[in-house]
Amino acid sequence: MKNIDWVQEVESRKNELIEDTRELLKIKSVLEEGTEKAPFGEGIAEALHFLLETGNKDGFVTKNVDGYAGHIEHGSGEELIGVLCHIDVVPEGDGWSVPPFGAVVKDGRIYARGAIDDKGPTMAAYYAIKILKELELPLSKRIRMIIGTDEESNWRCVDHYFSHEEMPGIGFAPDADFPIIHAEKGIMDFDLIQKKDEKGDKVLKSLTSGQRYNMVPDYAEALLALENFEEESFHTFLEGENLSGHVTIKGEEVLLTIEGISAHGSMPEQGINAGIKMCEFLSTLTLDEKANEFVQYGAQMFCGDYYGEKLGIAYKDEVSGPLTVNIGLIRYKEDEEGKFGLNIRYPVTQQSSTIIEGIDQKTFSIENIDDSPPHHVEKDHQLIQTLQRVYEERTGEEATLLAIGGGTYARALKAGVAFGPLFQGREDVAHKKDEYMDIEDLLKATAIYAQALYELAK
Repeated sequence: MKNIDWVQEVESRKNELIEDTRELLKIKSVLEEGTEKAPFGEGIAEALHFLLETGNKDGFVTKNVDGYAGHIEHGSGEELIGVLCHIDVVPEGDGWSVPPFGAVVKDGRIYARGAIDDKGPTMAAYYAIKILKELELPLSKRIRMIIGTDEESNWRCVDHYFSHEEMPGIGFAPDADFPIIHAEKGIMDFDLIQKKDEKGDKVLKSLTSGQRYNMVPDYAEALLALENFEEESFHTFLEGENLSGHVTIKGEEVLLTIEGISAHGSMPEQGINAGIKMCEFLSTLTLDEKANEFVQYGAQMFCGDYYGEKLGIAYKDEVSGPLTVNIGLIRYKEDEEGKFGLNIRYPVTQQSSTIIEGIDQKTFSIENIDDSPPHHVEKDHQLIQTLQRVYEERTGEEATLLAIGGGTYARALKAGVAFGPLFQGREDVAHKKDEYMDIEDLLKATAIYAQALYELAK
């Protein structure tokens, strides 16, 4: 068979690819209250229908799996290769300079919520399979594009899908970075709980910080019933830490607030945890016994330590790097249990049970454990070898193997990796205002996916 010019094949379909991508991006597929036929809301159902109908028109085998997910399949053979995508997006948020669901094309980019995460890459993968079909290339394996609808929330889509449908032997998720992410750390959430103490008067009435386990809290507030509070000491602390905050006197109570810097829970060192900073300040005050125990624990165990050293659970390996700890939630009320909500990303050679066993529970008990084990595909696996070769042929760059603390659909497969679409050196604008995908990158990724799927399935 003659050599295939993958770039030219994509270029000849450029206008069609861009327009189909824009049509998908115009659908506001944000999680909403669901129905039996649209379990995650009408917008997500509409996006799934659009993609499956596009597949029907192009002659693919398609299936809608109870509105939870769907697939588009090409080829024949016993073995199945999966391409795991998702068409749900996070809410648009504020501050856009263009309509977030307008799919505006300007300056060589397509702007829309979901452009890079994950509708643009989804359409790149679709067109890659479409090219193989239209060229009538002989394949010995089936290629199945699996379309998720709840990736940005709780992954109920893939749980439902794989309880009803075949599991691919190998595959990739076009939902992260190039070259190849072959290792994803384990992700574990749990609470450290301080028991109630109803004895005596309480000085610290409440302490609240954080909304989600997987985000560094950028705001904290504490309410104190403290006579003779020295306001100057708080301002001195803020100045020393280069932080912003406020003091509000409410009768016999004092409300303190601290502003930090938010970051993703997989990279806590990139943020400033407002809740832990508040614990650090409160630990300098004379509080009641229960409150003192709580804030001292927060300050001593978590301040300046992102790697679990003070908790006694520090660990790292060569494949995926160090364990990280994010304190995503802090909840304290004078008449309730105190809680630190932890988000831990642990290396691929570590067990979650060793982490739990390693934490001293004399003062705080561990409850509400939620664990997603790590995922790792060995570097000599045929999937890795093929994707590396294709990436290097298409880009002329070394296909280094990456490890991340985040999680992609790749971990749903026994042998799955994350493969693009974000090229090295490009800004990651996923979940941000004015999210976009460079059209050049959309075309380039499509060519890479087409050649990779052909090499895997021929």
